[in-house]
Amino acid sequence: MEGWASVAHKFSGYYRTAELWHPPRLARREWMFIPFGGATPVRHQSFSRIEDVRRYLVERPTHSCFYSTAYWKRPYEAKMADKDWIGADLIFDLDGDHLPGVSDRDFPGMLDLIQEQAWTLWSEFLHPEFGFTEEHLHVTFSGHRGFHLHYRDPSLVHLDSEARRELVAHIRGEGVDVAGRFARYADASSTGWSRRVREGVAATVATLGSIASNEAAASQHLTRLHDGVQRRRTTEGRSSGPHSKDAIKKLATTLSEHGRSERLLAGNFDVLKDGYRTLFADLVASDTSIVLGAAGETDEVVTIDTRRQIRYPTSLHGKCGMRVSTLPLDRLNPESQNRYDALQEAVVFGSMRDRTMEMTVDDAVFGFHGRRIEASTGDRVLVSEAEQVFLSLKGWARTIV
Repeated sequence: MEGWASVAHKFSGYYRTAELWHPPRLARREWMFIPFGGATPVRHQSFSRIEDVRRYLVERPTHSCFYSTAYWKRPYEAKMADKDWIGADLIFDLDGDHLPGVSDRDFPGMLDLIQEQAWTLWSEFLHPEFGFTEEHLHVTFSGHRGFHLHYRDPSLVHLDSEARRELVAHIRGEGVDVAGRFARYADASSTGWSRRVREGVAATVATLGSIASNEAAASQHLTRLHDGVQRRRTTEGRSSGPHSKDAIKKLATTLSEHGRSERLLAGNFDVLKDGYRTLFADLVASDTSIVLGAAGETDEVVTIDTRRQIRYPTSLHGKCGMRVSTLPLDRLNPESQNRYDALQEAVVFGSMRDRTMEMTVDDAVFGFHGRRIEASTGDRVLVSEAEQVFLSLKGWARTIV
């Protein structure tokens, strides 16, 4: 990245006057700072006043700022064993670059998709299935490629890693009785895994229809379904019942005969006999497009780690220059008339287009303050201060004028 000293100066200027967020139980948090220039991260810092945090950020060229999700009796100790763990917030981290087939080169498109995933995670799982309430929820835009859901229910701060892992396992459908949820197939208002099963049935029937018709992509569909079933069965330690490619092809052929697919889509699962009902359930549960499309992919490591560092809200993200920003839950909803727009609201630097940059990457889509810029290597683009910081930190362009 060129000219990091200039960007570091801009960051310090921001911290000098910005309204900084005051975390609950501030003095129990450990802080970590990543300096500009590739220096070693600074760990094991603690503060009792938010103005002391500000002073640190103003006086040192800080690329990224984190605070601990954990609460410690002695957060300043250099050895983790000496800190004495009290508890930890429950964090769900959704990152756009984790979604299959998604690239941050289309930055606006990626943010739209991950915001939808974050809302789905809350509205179809955390709230209706786990009983989480808005009272204890803190929603933030990560400042770059995703959203964080911080949950601070006092009754949950003492959950250990294994209990937190169980939450993620449910979201991912590990161990969910898909066949047992066929009974609720007719309920169009179902949520969570029941809704996922409903949507998955239609998608799986369509894929099997493609295989039965021997369409151009039939072989790829068959391999994908087979690999998914194998992974699911291995994870659950099962080996009995049909699960070979031949079995999947036979199921596809069976469903294509005598209107069986139509009856299945109408909720009559009796058309599936013997082990083929189990096979069909495994196909629904293991289809990656269904799992990711309906659940909201969450970074398991962040959720289960009771000693995790998370980006500090109101700090600037050192990989793009945008602000880690808090937003109301209702604005996370992509269908809201007042939905959150990170490309407008998380931008802190100037909007005047008064400088030129030359692109060094292909097929980039970006832009702040209502702009949409599509550019590739060699293109010269008139940009604002905010866009210049973004492109410089991303390494997508170099400044010309």
